[in-house]
Amino acid sequence: MLTEFQTAIAQLIHEKGLPQERVMEAIANALLAAYRKGSGGGENIRVEVEPNGKVHVWESRRVVAQAQDPATEVSLAEAQQLDPHAALGQQIEVDSPQIFNKIPTQTAKQIILQRIREAELEHLFESYKDLKDDLVVGVVLRQERPGGSYLLDLGKIEGVLDEKEQIPNERLRPSQRLRVYIYELKRGGGRGVQALVSRTHRNIIKRLFELEVPEIFEGRVEIKAIAREPGSRSKVAVWAREDGIDPIGACVGVRGARINNVINELNGEKIDIIVWNPDPAQFVANALSPVKPLHVELRESDHTALVTVPEKQLSLAIGKEGQNARLAAKLTGWRVDVARPGDRSPEPNAEAPAEADAEPSAEPSAEPSAEPSAEAETHAEARVEAAPADGAMA
Repeated sequence: MLTEFQTAIAQLIHEKGLPQERVMEAIANALLAAYRKGSGGGENIRVEVEPNGKVHVWESRRVVAQAQDPATEVSLAEAQQLDPHAALGQQIEVDSPQIFNKIPTQTAKQIILQRIREAELEHLFESYKDLKDDLVVGVVLRQERPGGSYLLDLGKIEGVLDEKEQIPNERLRPSQRLRVYIYELKRGGGRGVQALVSRTHRNIIKRLFELEVPEIFEGRVEIKAIAREPGSRSKVAVWAREDGIDPIGACVGVRGARINNVINELNGEKIDIIVWNPDPAQFVANALSPVKPLHVELRESDHTALVTVPEKQLSLAIGKEGQNARLAAKLTGWRVDVARPGDRSPEPNAEAPAEADAEPSAEPSAEPSAEPSAEAETHAEARVEAAPADGAMA
């Protein structure tokens, strides 16, 4: 029986790709559970499975002068044959292979398979745990229903791309290879280990730039904040940790090669690269790129940046449907009031949340803003509330 048992263990290790020690531990626990289920006792039993598949069943017994109960006691003479230092009253483990034969075969088989499955899930979870908050390449399997979640093959586990995590208007097809961001891992529910993945999370932009820009991967250029409206536009604030490095140029690349790779991966989403500045007023000014504000005043009482821009650039500062200013607000964490010169009583505009900059940025935006729309031109001023949780990077 042991030979067949050892063969089965070796086959399990080979098929499941699990660490040998994890399989041994799972089988030992399963055998013990099967014995206790069949006998109704066994609290003094310990099962050990060696790497070669040999099973040892250890029975803890108390050393007495003359054993009356062989299941719980051992005589001093017998105990000293196992351990010369054994003394009366001591607990000693005795190898009792006959107990192995008392384990119900069918029960043991069921419990072993269950424990191996649990060990496999635990191993998968641990293997993919390090990929949380990172990018992986998956293959689209199918869509569960029209307009619903997509299931992706991520290798040994399945990825779920919920509807709210999909880029608007992005069409996916079966067998398509896709980069996704793992934001959560879960197990159970009858489907084993699943990764919850996203195409809209702002950190996917950070990871893509780490892949494309060596200076960011090496830590010489840092992404300080990201504001994103998935599928439409994003603003990324960068900062050089070393003198002599142009952070915008590093992110854009020669002829835009680096940033275009990121844009293509995100289905054409436009990306503005701006320079982060420790001075909040200057940072607000930079965030409104390509507009160059005339003046930025910070009002600490309500955490508002009062931004004055040239009248001809007012609609450009606001952007189409308020997008440029809104993204600037999310990026900087400041509530922003934008107005033309001489007008410092802006009216609230709930439909066009925006954030503004303070002083003109010395660096140009990597992606020029769209031409002001007719709708934007109708706004004389805009107030945008900041959303720091969307912008600041951990």
